Amino acid sequence: MRTSGPLDAETILSATEDVLRRHGPAKATVVDVGKALGVSHAAVYKHFPSKTALREAVSRRWLNRDRDGLAAIVGDTGIPAPQRLRSWLAALLTSKRAKAHDDPELFAAYKILVTEDSSAARDHVADLLGQLAAILADGMADGSFRSADPAESARAVFTATTRFHHPGLAGGWKDPGIEQELDVICTLLLDGLRAAPPRPASTGRGGSHGHP
Repeated sequence: MRTSGPLDAETILSATEDVLRRHGPAKATVVDVGKALGVSHAAVYKHFPSKTALREAVSRRWLNRDRDGLAAIVGDTGIPAPQRLRSWLAALLTSKRAKAHDDPELFAAYKILVTEDSSAARDHVADLLGQLAAILADGMADGSFRSADPAESARAVFTATTRFHHPGLAGGWKDPGIEQELDVICTLLLDGLRAAPPRPASTGRGGSHGHP
């Protein structure tokens, strides 16, 4: 995809995606990106100072493509928080599995960033945690969930469901029945998050005055 207009960051990112899909993250280079665009690698470096910075930017854009779908679940406050939490976790699994299956080269690039603890990977996780916390906060506000710190609860839920979204565990996302497994985990989590019903006032064994 040689560029005919001015070289900008979006054009470079689109070309880098194509190069990554052709060569994979281990072999794709900035020189390859420049060749695909018909420019020198120095022209690419004017926008991205290193191969790592370029890979981070590509991964960040790629990850953000599914963000709106997840955010829509968070924002649909007409649906009870427990149901939204279950739907959000199921949608996250669906999104991650589709990325791993449909775009394996870019998914491999993202896995590298996760192991490097990159800012793109950290920001992605922080965004997911923020969405989770928003659902939990809504549930705590309306009495569906017991009162707690939404951020801490979000991290606990995220950790408990690691199998269903961590890229290092992607091999298990094709297992038969994984949706059912997630559903069982969701039920357990919701049971733990649910607000306890109020205890009935004790009148004592001796009647309304509480005397023995």
